[in-house]
Amino acid sequence: MRDVLDEVAERWEAGESVGLGTVVATFRSAPRPPGAAMLVTSGGEAVGSVSGGCVEGAVYERATAALDGEPAALQRYGVSDDDAFAVGLTCGGILDVFVERVDQESFPDFDALVKSVRKEEPVAVATVVDHPDPARVGAHLLVWPERTRGGLGESRVDDAVADDARGMLAAGRSGVLEYGPQGQRRGEGMRVFVNAFEPPPRMLVFGAIDFAAAMARIGGFLGYRVTVCDARPVFATRSRFPGVDDVVVDWPHRYLESEAEAGRLDARTAVMVLTHDPKFDVPVLELALRQRVGYVGAMGSRRTHDDRIRRLRENGMTEAELDRLSSPIGLDLGARTPEETAVSIAAELIALRWGGRGNRLTETEGPIHR
Repeated sequence: MRDVLDEVAERWEAGESVGLGTVVATFRSAPRPPGAAMLVTSGGEAVGSVSGGCVEGAVYERATAALDGEPAALQRYGVSDDDAFAVGLTCGGILDVFVERVDQESFPDFDALVKSVRKEEPVAVATVVDHPDPARVGAHLLVWPERTRGGLGESRVDDAVADDARGMLAAGRSGVLEYGPQGQRRGEGMRVFVNAFEPPPRMLVFGAIDFAAAMARIGGFLGYRVTVCDARPVFATRSRFPGVDDVVVDWPHRYLESEAEAGRLDARTAVMVLTHDPKFDVPVLELALRQRVGYVGAMGSRRTHDDRIRRLRENGMTEAELDRLSSPIGLDLGARTPEETAVSIAAELIALRWGGRGNRLTETEGPIHR
C-alpha cells in the first residue's frame, strides 16, 4: 500500500471512501509483489497498480463494487498458458487480490498507520482476507514491535497474529498467514495478510564526488534513504546534493562508527565507498566489513583495488571479511559516465538481493522472477 498511502490518507482524512485492491499473494511470474495496491475513488479515478496492467480492469470493477456496498473479498486472478491471451495475466502468473472499502468507518485506525509510516516507525497491518464468518473479513490489526491497535475479532487471534506479524516485520516481509477460525496455529480456514511497513533501507555513500551524486539519485529512486558523507565541507554541501536525505560533513569511518553505535545499521544497509583515497576509504571499509550490513562496495581501478586489499590485510582483515567486499564496485555493463556507473552499481545491488546473475535474459531459461 506504500505507493498509494498518501492518496488513501488524503481521502480518509476528508471523510471520503476509496475502493482498495491489494496484492496479498503471488505465484509464478506475477509482475507485482505482495503489498502492491490500486485504489479507486468515489469519482472513478484509479491510482496505483496491482499487475502492471493485466488485471487492473477487473480490480477496478471490484473496487467500484466495494464502494457501492459490496463486502470485502479475496479474488484470484490467473490463467493457464493456453488461456493467457483470453483473460487475466498474459505472463501466466497468478495474483490473489483483496478488495475492500477503506474509510473512517471501515478502518478507524488508518491514521495511526499513516503517522507511523511517515515517522519511519516499523509497523505492520494485519487484515483478515478469508474466514468462514464473512463478518470477520476485512478486520484490521495494527502491530508495532511493542504494542497493537485494533482487532481481528478475538483476543486469541490477535495474540497469535501479533506474534507472527512482529517476526515478519523484523524481516521486512509481507505475506499471508493461515490459522484455524479461532486462531489455532495448526488449523485452516482463516487467512490473514500481513503488510509490513518497515523503514526504508539506508544507502551510505562516502565521497562527495560526481559519481556519488548520480548514485544518490538512483538510490532514492530505488527507495533507499540516502546519506552522502565526506570530510571536506567544500564538497559535502546541499547545493551539490539537493535531493539527498542527509549530507554529512565528517570523516567517513567516524560517521559510520557513530551510526553503528546508535544501532542504525542493519542487513538492508548498503555502504558505498567512492573516495579513491586510502586515508578515507581504508578505515571506513575496515569498519564496514565488520558490521552486519547487506552490501559493501568500493570504487577504483584494479591497481587501486589491489593496493586497498593489501592495506586492509595489513590492518588484520581476514579473508572471510574481505570476501564481503564488492570491488571494483558494480556489474560489467561497460559504464563510462557517472550515471551509467550508478546504474551498474544499482544492478549489482538488485542482483545480490534477489539472487540474479547479471546475464542477459535472452541467454537464460526458466522463471524470470525468483
